Amino acid sequence: MKYGFTSDELKVFGKYSTEGVEVKDPALKNYICLKTRFVPHTHGIHANVPFGKQEVFVVERLINKVMRKGKNTGKKHLAYNIVKKAFEIIEKKTKKNPLQVLVDAIVNAGPREEVVRLKIGGIAVPKAVDTSSLRRVDVALRNIAEGARIAAFKSKKSIEECLADEIIAAANNDTKSYAVSKKEEVERIAKSAR
Repeated sequence: MKYGFTSDELKVFGKYSTEGVEVKDPALKNYICLKTRFVPHTHGIHANVPFGKQEVFVVERLINKVMRKGKNTGKKHLAYNIVKKAFEIIEKKTKKNPLQVLVDAIVNAGPREEVVRLKIGGIAVPKAVDTSSLRRVDVALRNIAEGARIAAFKSKKSIEECLADEIIAAANNDTKSYAVSKKEEVERIAKSAR
């Protein structure tokens, strides 16, 4: 009850509640944080804590990924507005809580297996390895943001619409989604390297 608010009153963008949002993948339950804060801007307080990223609210992590490349570099408020409008579009199109759609997209877009290169006697050999849960969330968020950026580049659609479409497609496990297609490509390469 800090600052006179209860956790029931804290909603994402003032509209969307985290209540009822469930992570269907048990491996990712501890790594997708659904604890809301007043403003999705923690100022990097997690940076010096081992595995601190898993305590950062998932929407803030998406905002940080949207902010990374191109015209949005370092503009957190712009990235905040992009994600806010994308959530409104998602709610309008799917009639579901956009947080649940985002969580489903992360679960579907995170690769379970990747390839590393091992040097054995001067020869580089590809080897398939399981991906950690924290990396699965990171890669999923990065690919969702990257897919939206690529779709919006030299397009008539706005970045908000592209981000909403990317999240919806990833939540439906649709191969039209950049994130899901990248995941399947990485897993296919890993399967051949077993």
